[in-house]
Amino acid sequence: MNQHLGARWEEPRMPINYEQLMAMKTLGRKYCYSDQEVMLYAHAIGMGADPLNERELAFVNEAAATPRPLKVAPSFASVVASAADPGEMKFDRSVDGERDITFHRPLAVPGHGTADSSVLAIYDKGKEKGAVVRYQTVVKSTDGEPPATVVAALFARGDGGFGGPSRDRAQPHKVPTRTPDRTIEISTRPDQALIYRLCGDRNPLHSDPEFARRAGFPKPILHGMCTYGITCRAILQTYADYDPNAFRRHAARFSSPVYPGDILTIEMWKDGNVISFEAKESARRHRG
Repeated sequence: MNQHLGARWEEPRMPINYEQLMAMKTLGRKYCYSDQEVMLYAHAIGMGADPLNERELAFVNEAAATPRPLKVAPSFASVVASAADPGEMKFDRSVDGERDITFHRPLAVPGHGTADSSVLAIYDKGKEKGAVVRYQTVVKSTDGEPPATVVAALFARGDGGFGGPSRDRAQPHKVPTRTPDRTIEISTRPDQALIYRLCGDRNPLHSDPEFARRAGFPKPILHGMCTYGITCRAILQTYADYDPNAFRRHAARFSSPVYPGDILTIEMWKDGNVISFEAKESARRHRG
C-alpha cells in the first residue's frame, strides 16, 4: 500500500485553487492486507520489544502453542487509510499536522475492502503562515460497513495567502491542568524509522541523512504517524488492558519532530472514558 504521510518538500507551486481542491475526492479505492502487514505495523511502533511479553506478542506473533486470534493495534487503521487520498495535492513544503481516527468496529485479519476519501476544509492562515487542508478517509469492509473513519490535516507551509477562509473551527483538545494520572516512558529505536517506512511511507526524509539535511534537519526524523502509533500503544497498555476493542477514537496534533532513538515521556489524564495525553521527547540518546 502506498502511504501519503509525513513531510513533502517540493518546488513552489501555483496558488491554491480553493474550489478545485475542495472538489477533490477518490471513491472506491481498493485495499487489502494480511497478518504480515498487521504484525509489521505493531513491531514498527515498538510492540514485541520484549519477546517474552505475552500480551504484546498477541500483536506481533500469530504462531502460538495455544491458538488465539492475532490482535490488531487500533492505529493500524492509519495504514489501511493510506490506500486512498483525495488526489494529488501539490503543495509547497507540506507536513503532516494532525490525525483523528474514529473506530466503528475491529479490523479483521486478513482484511480487504474499499476506501473513500474527500477534502473537508481548507483554511488560509496568511501569506507568510501557510494553509491547512483537512481531508477524510472512510475505510469500508467488503460488506460496505466502515471499521474506521480517518481525518487528517496537512499544513502547507508555503501555500498561504490564496484568499480562502481563515478560521479553523477545529479546536485542539485541552489537557487537564492537574498532575498527570499516569506517566510512562517509551524508548524508540535508532532504526525505528527504517522499520516504520516498510509500512508504506517511503519518504526519504525519514531514511536518508542527506535528504534530511537539505530539508533543514540534522538527521532523518521519525514519522509523525509512528509517534501517533506509539501514543496509541501507550494507552493500549495502560488504560485499555491491551484490548483494541476499548478504543473509540484516537486523535493527536503534531507540534515538533521526534528523532529515532529518542525516549518519549507520555503523560496521561483519565476523566471517565476519556484519556487525555501529551507526548514529549524526554531524552535524546543518539544526537545528530
